Amino acid sequence: MGRKLFIWAIVVFTFLFFTLPVTVLAADVKIGVIYPMSGPVAQAGIDDRHALELAMDIINTTKYQHLNLPLAKSEGLPNLKGAKMTAIFSDHQGKPDLGLSEAERLITQEKVVALFGCYHSSVTETASMVAERMKTPFFNAESSSPRLTRRGFKWFFRSSPHDETFSEGMFQCVKDLEKKRGAQFKTIAVMYEDTLFGKDSGRIEKELAEKAGYKVVADLAYRSRSTSLTSEVQRLKAANPDIFFPTSYASDAILLCKTSKDLDYNVPIIMAQNAGHTDPSFIEAMGKDVDGICSRTEFSLDLVKHKPMLSEINDLFKKRSGRDFSGTSARAFVGFFVLADAINRAGSTAPEAIREALIKTNIPADQLITPWRGVKFDETGQNIGVDAIVIQYQDGGKPSTVWPFTLATKEMIYPIPKWSERK
Repeated sequence: MGRKLFIWAIVVFTFLFFTLPVTVLAADVKIGVIYPMSGPVAQAGIDDRHALELAMDIINTTKYQHLNLPLAKSEGLPNLKGAKMTAIFSDHQGKPDLGLSEAERLITQEKVVALFGCYHSSVTETASMVAERMKTPFFNAESSSPRLTRRGFKWFFRSSPHDETFSEGMFQCVKDLEKKRGAQFKTIAVMYEDTLFGKDSGRIEKELAEKAGYKVVADLAYRSRSTSLTSEVQRLKAANPDIFFPTSYASDAILLCKTSKDLDYNVPIIMAQNAGHTDPSFIEAMGKDVDGICSRTEFSLDLVKHKPMLSEINDLFKKRSGRDFSGTSARAFVGFFVLADAINRAGSTAPEAIREALIKTNIPADQLITPWRGVKFDETGQNIGVDAIVIQYQDGGKPSTVWPFTLATKEMIYPIPKWSERK
């Protein structure tokens, strides 16, 4: 009797297994994220992590269906049976060699389907070399060295502008200001940290200065993470340029601002190359002393009238992070949606399928929180829909869009009041 029951149980189980519908749970789509989570610019990496976690919450749930963002209306990736986007975060500490080894670990041990990062251009350069060698998509949302998309790589994609686009915007802003105010600028000074980001920025600014007819009266490269910038600021005072173009990460930007105040260095226009000069930690450390500083960027909260959904999305970000979106975290947020959209359109986590989908990306402007014309990659992997804007800190460290003048929410303060004239 027992044997007959056992046989009947097998028959019934076999029938049910092969005839009833079976729910197959889709595997999570793992992305390896490499950011500075410790060290002098850790805040940038922490903010970017909050931005990516918010993006995943929007993508993986249906709580935000009303937002006009890619994949907001579905739960997970619909073309992968609702698979959820997940991220494995890794800390590169601002070290290119560590970024390289972490890229290898994430691909070989964690089995991620793509890499995302790395903020520092120098770390992005080494980590993306690993991805290229291992035929793994590498998505960059904020590193701005132009040469990153000029290496002939097949697996590298960047959604944000590079320093040539940014610097051209900065110089055009200066030219437009000359016309609007009847001013005439003749000399500039450039100062930049000695990693890939700074060197490329300084080179481009000097080239553009020559084309614009400005004389470079000071060309100052300094060691990244310096403990003193006294000699550099003294040389700036002696050169007395009409416009000062600094390129720094956060800790250096803070030191530069403090030293300029201590040594009473005044210049009519400061036009910074983003990074440290738009890092929230810079504003927190310097308070109203940042007023008057301009910076190129790709995002500003006061553009909400052009991007109505920005207010709600920023509120969601602030609940997580305790701070507003910055240019860096906004770019990370946008970039992660672009990557997720490509993986969904690929309908696969196969590397080649994701790469082909990225090539065919065409996201319209109204689905972005940045003021770009859209996201569409050229043959080098560079987004061709990007634009730069210029912000200026006013009214106690609040960033306001001042260029293009058609988007400006405030007039540019020129010249910057001298330290002795400030309250």
